Amino acid sequence: ALIFTSGTAGLPRAARLTHGNTVANIEQSKATGVLRPDDLIYGVLPLFHIFGLNIVMTTGLAIGATVMLVQRFDPHTAAESIVSREVTVIPGAPAMWTAFTHFDELPADTFASVRVALSGASKLPVATFHAMRERFGIEIAEGYGLTETSATVTTSLGAPSRPGSVGRAFDGVEIRLVNQDGHEALVGDIGEIWVRGDNVFPGYHDDEAATSLVLTADGWLQTGDMAVTDDDGFLYLVDRAKDLVIVSGFNVYPAEVEGVLAMHPDVREAGVVGVPHPHTGEAVKAFVVLRDDADVDEETLIEFCLDHVARYKCPSKVMFVDELPRNTTGKLVRRRLDDALSVS
Repeated sequence: ALIFTSGTAGLPRAARLTHGNTVANIEQSKATGVLRPDDLIYGVLPLFHIFGLNIVMTTGLAIGATVMLVQRFDPHTAAESIVSREVTVIPGAPAMWTAFTHFDELPADTFASVRVALSGASKLPVATFHAMRERFGIEIAEGYGLTETSATVTTSLGAPSRPGSVGRAFDGVEIRLVNQDGHEALVGDIGEIWVRGDNVFPGYHDDEAATSLVLTADGWLQTGDMAVTDDDGFLYLVDRAKDLVIVSGFNVYPAEVEGVLAMHPDVREAGVVGVPHPHTGEAVKAFVVLRDDADVDEETLIEFCLDHVARYKCPSKVMFVDELPRNTTGKLVRRRLDDALSVS
């Protein structure tokens, strides 16, 4: 199969996935023992994306479960389907789960039939995890994967609840974190995620140059994703290496600042990028979508950030917009933030 990458950090590339890659990932997913033949899986993720294809459909059918395909997502009709069909498994992107928490009309028992709630494709805001648990009584299990790994690398399914963690590696998958010096990152230190296993692709279609940049001679995939681990080997995503902002020589990961902004009660969601600055090299610029009836200004949000992160991480400019640019799986496309529609 040729599956295109999401293209959030550049142009999409066609990843070549062999039958062996796909079978390996199916077996790794099945080995968790979480999915059952009597499950009804909510299939709203597009099947041209690796999450929808291999985690939802292919693994679901391999288990013997039923996959209910849904053409598009909105929280109201999704809730109706979940209740009426008694859906048991919901895989989704963070934007979907966040949309549920913002839809005030949903009753507390909307997800009463749901046994497994999964999130992937990008980092799930910790605030969304807590909101889903407190309001609806379900805990979302995060996972991490890429098109180049046939989907899944880690999962928090079956593990003790650790909000913010994408879990530990599947059986048969090796993970290492490599720092800027090319050495193994210490526990708690940021490093780039490297992955090796039978689920790792052989390369990009007709693009040997791009392949050589991500695959080492001994089979390690250099993902470009930054993370830290704890003492128990649980992985915590930080951000994409390409999205790193450097302010006066200090590293700023946009996802951290976005998470802080999302904590403000008037903020629905936020996107952060680096912009040129004559004195500091780069500065942090934020794009914010406000909640309905919000009453907050740029200065207030900057001061709010100062209460939670170092000054150099705080936005120097906040733009209020109607929506953030996302791809088909709901992943934020930061390189398109400047094209976001401004609030009138």
